[in-house]
Order: sequence, then structure tokens, then C-alpha cells
Amino acid sequence: MIYYDHLPLDKEIIEALRELSINYVFQPIFQPDGKTVFAWEALMRPTEKTVLELINEYIEADNTHVLEVATLFGAMQAYILRGYTERVCVNSFPNDCLRQDEADAFWEYFGDSIRNRMIVENLEYPYFSYEIWLEKSKSVRSMGNLLAADDFGSGINDMERVDVMKPDIVKLDRELISGIDHDSVKQNDVTRLVLDFHSKRMLVVAEGVEEKEEFDYLVGLGVDLFQGYYLARPA
Repeated sequence: MIYYDHLPLDKEIIEALRELSINYVFQPIFQPDGKTVFAWEALMRPTEKTVLELINEYIEADNTHVLEVATLFGAMQAYILRGYTERVCVNSFPNDCLRQDEADAFWEYFGDSIRNRMIVENLEYPYFSYEIWLEKSKSVRSMGNLLAADDFGSGINDMERVDVMKPDIVKLDRELISGIDHDSVKQNDVTRLVLDFHSKRMLVVAEGVEEKEEFDYLVGLGVDLFQGYYLARPA
């Protein structure tokens, strides 16, 4: 269980965080050899409901900021406790970011243990705010960390959005990956995307790789990184 009482945050946000009952699991993101871990994605796991139920509850209450703070502080605590040395991916809402006092507390609390080790992954919901993205990207990159666009090919993270965001990493949604080894349309689409993103100096992650045939085909296309049940489940 993740606890927040000890964190250097103001009383109001601490009280809101106390209402959460969550743990974190981690899923590795592999290099093309399928063995070397590039990063670990931190995935929130509420103890009393599903993660989508929790997120929808806070979206409806127009209070996703509490989950934004909970995810960044909670995921980093869990990551450090596990003793990982590779990068860590932490999910972030595209319409929210830490306030300045929270960001200052975050960098001060975790210090150099997170410099050059984080990937802040912009989710595809509930909506995208360009102003918040600019603020978030400035803060993240000032610590030598990376930015990623999640679930490309579904939701709001489309090519126009990526061109605006200019992330370091683009994660291709399972929708583009499933059955690609025998689907010529997906083969053409992903080949074009890989070439396009590489021309912009962006790394490409294939999400939701569940079959050996998919993995082998994507390696052949030059995809940079891989995540999915074929390689490892969250744990």
C-alpha cells in the first residue's frame, strides 16, 4: 500500500490522498532483444475498484489533480522501493500537472534518484491542454527526463497531437499491433509511422505485443522498444 502522510505537501492535498487505497505494479519495456529492460512502467492498482472506475470517478468530480499527484509521488516511491535502476514510466493526465509548490517538493524529495531516469507518459484522456503540456514538458526536461505520448492510434494522441507535443517517445496502441504479422494494412501503416517518427528523432514503442509472430515482425520493421504479455506481464 502507498502512503502519503510523510510527504512535504500541503494539508489539503494530503487529506485528499488519504482517501486513496492503491498499490503499483510494474511492466517492463524491452529493447529489441526481448531481454534487456529499457524502462519499467508503473501501473496504478486500486485495492477496492478497477483503475478505470477510479479514474472515471475523479474525472466526473473534476478532480484528476489528486490522481496526478498520487501517481507521480506514489509511483516513484514504489519504484525506489523495488530498487530498479532502469528508467521508470509514470502516467500523467494531459489536462493536469503538478503545481509549482508540488513540483518543487517532488524534485526536492526524490532528488538525484530521478534525474535522467523518468519518462512522463501523457495519457489519451480526458482532454489535451497545450498550455499544461508546455509547463509539464519544461519541468520534465529540466531534469533530463523524457516525455512520451501514450496509445498512439486511439484516443486523442494522433499525428496532429504528436506534432504539437514533440515527445521523445511515441507508444503505438495495441490496435495497430494486433495481428500485424498477417495484416498488410497494419504493416503499411506501422512502417510509415516508424519512418516518420524516426525522422523526427522519436523512439517508437510497440504496446500490447502478445504473440511471438507480432514481436518478430515488429523487430524487422525497426521498432525501438516493446511492451506486452508476450514478453512480460505487470507484476
